[in-house]
Amino acid sequence: MYSPYANVSERELAPPSLAISTVIFALRRDGDTGRPELWLPLVRRIREPYRDRWALPGGPLAARESLQDAAARNLADTTGLTPRYLEQLYAFGGPERSPSPRVVSIVYWALVQPDEAALARESDNVRWFRADAVGELAFDHNTIVDYALWRLRNKTEYGQAAYAFLGELFTLAQLREVYEAVLGRELDPGNFRRQLRATPQISATEHYLAGGRHRPPRLYRYTPDPDMVPGPVPSTPQRSTE
Repeated sequence: MYSPYANVSERELAPPSLAISTVIFALRRDGDTGRPELWLPLVRRIREPYRDRWALPGGPLAARESLQDAAARNLADTTGLTPRYLEQLYAFGGPERSPSPRVVSIVYWALVQPDEAALARESDNVRWFRADAVGELAFDHNTIVDYALWRLRNKTEYGQAAYAFLGELFTLAQLREVYEAVLGRELDPGNFRRQLRATPQISATEHYLAGGRHRPPRLYRYTPDPDMVPGPVPSTPQRSTE
């Protein structure tokens, strides 16, 4: 097992280091069915430990960075993304999560709209995977992805996370597709429409979706509860000079 320390005692006495990791969820349409599916980008590790294994985007926290600035910088550096929705998810700090000195990871998650996801960079070392088919990841990143999926599904079913995947205006059918993609099951269209029309944050607009062969569907707008909106994402992540 890889370790820069000469013996177990040195490793146990070494202070933990702090890192930032980010789970980035986006919806991409299946090429055969046309239905949206949940995807996330991973980066290939180029050094030990876990060389060549896929992992979540992340890295160390610079001395003069805030946690959110570091998460935004990692996103921009690895994928080119600057998502509007970025919030802290959880802290993972088990003593055996890394074969090197103990690392505590502050994990953020980002929910990406389709126009944002289309701008993401891909390369030999940065690739998008279906969220339910990521394979065996480095460190404890499978546990982190599983936890992020659980939180996303919970916040979609009982909160307002689904709207982070949509633009300002959307049809009820588009919203139902988001719910189905995240929750992993089909929903009855009639019941879904009735429930949403009883939601005070959703309001019908005077606009309709153009371009279809049938009667164009009405577009709706969501007004979020300000108490449930995550903090602002830095528009220009600050980079440490040290």
